[in-house]
Amino acid sequence: MSEADMEREAELFKEQGNSFYAKKDYNEAYNYYTKAIDICPKSASYYGNRAATLMMMGKLREALEDAQQAVRLDETFVRGHLREGKCHLSLGNAMAAGRCFQKVLELECDNSQAVTELKSAEAVLEYERIAEIDFEKGDFRKVVFCMDRALEFAPGCHRFKILKAECLALLGRYPDAQSVASDILRMDSTNADALYVRGLCLYYEDCIEKAVQFFVHALKMAPDHEKARLACRNAKALRAKKEEGNRAFKDGFFDKAFELYTEALKIDPNNIKTNAKLYCNRGTVGSKLNKMQQAIEDCTNAIKLDDSYIKAYMRRAQCYMDTEQYEEAVRDYEKIYQTEKTKEHKQLLKNAQLELKKSKRKDYYKILGVDKTASEDEIKKAYRKRALMHHPDRHSSASPEVQKEEEKKFKEVGEAFSILSDQKKKARYDTGQDLDDDGMNSGDFDANNIFKAFFGSPSGFSFEASGPGNFFFQFG
Repeated sequence: MSEADMEREAELFKEQGNSFYAKKDYNEAYNYYTKAIDICPKSASYYGNRAATLMMMGKLREALEDAQQAVRLDETFVRGHLREGKCHLSLGNAMAAGRCFQKVLELECDNSQAVTELKSAEAVLEYERIAEIDFEKGDFRKVVFCMDRALEFAPGCHRFKILKAECLALLGRYPDAQSVASDILRMDSTNADALYVRGLCLYYEDCIEKAVQFFVHALKMAPDHEKARLACRNAKALRAKKEEGNRAFKDGFFDKAFELYTEALKIDPNNIKTNAKLYCNRGTVGSKLNKMQQAIEDCTNAIKLDDSYIKAYMRRAQCYMDTEQYEEAVRDYEKIYQTEKTKEHKQLLKNAQLELKKSKRKDYYKILGVDKTASEDEIKKAYRKRALMHHPDRHSSASPEVQKEEEKKFKEVGEAFSILSDQKKKARYDTGQDLDDDGMNSGDFDANNIFKAFFGSPSGFSFEASGPGNFFFQFG
């Protein structure tokens, strides 16, 4: 076959390729353009057409190779430069794309497509510049915004997608980040950046064991991947320190456990879920060490990091109960019950509400200075001591203000004794029931009568001084 015949056959294949391209049958178009290239491998237009077809098929890297071959064969091939530039831009190489569009403008200074595409390349470079600055600042939301804008011009750029995914992970948007990384891994299972981001999501979701596997895989694919190396080191250190703290706690070495959890919290401030657990664990240790305020602060820090962390609410609520901060305990138990409506949580809420109700009444045990477990004899002894201490006659020479205050205390002591010395009233008081029910009115008493009944019914009694500040009680 002569050279002229070969050229005619190649042109025929090209025309058939054009026909299939117009029908959007890109696979057939590709096949016919390839046949044309096989016959005439030095035709720039055949490579240019096949590049256009590959672009429509989403095979940007192959399209880039054909476009580059086209302009190597013909440096004045405008459409070849445009296609090369568009491939570079779609793949995220805005600098190279800009050079291609500049070349087109050198060949055709009024080429409107090149002007538009050049502006797009410049926009992508600007988004890259801003994203780099904001990533260093830790403004990950801004980076995501910039990458979304850049990806509108460069939809095939894995680098932009990876940066977006990494920032989504750092923002706690793990499903979104995993989706981006998984899409890349479906196309390229050896992509070290995507493996790193997948591991990062698992790491921040406190699946440290699986995360380490992904980091190790990423390092196999790219041994110099610094981010994967650092994340792998942090993950292993965090896992080891946390497990060491758990062992110390289990063995009863609470001071050591507190120290280990504190060290673990310093490893990676960005690991929100793991740090929330560490704060809660340290709060549990704090309660064991009777450092209640520290325990409450640690649980609060855990909740700030993860406001759905029920265990932290439970621990803090118990600390509030132990420190008689019942209103705070009720708030926490309400949150817990709203989230998980179990019988256990309902009972804990009822208990806290009862203690809150009881705390708003007079504390008769405190008035008498006895524990809630005090025996009948201990209650009597306490009443004897307090009644004599606050009896009005003992303070008859004091100022009117002091007399008024002591009289009030004397009445409170009598009231406390009248309730706690009556087993039925005491039982209702201890369980938080209203004493006014069933005619048990706590205010229906006379402190003087209680005093006389307790000390007997002498014809008279008086307090006399036996020395400065000393008194004795004398029946007359």
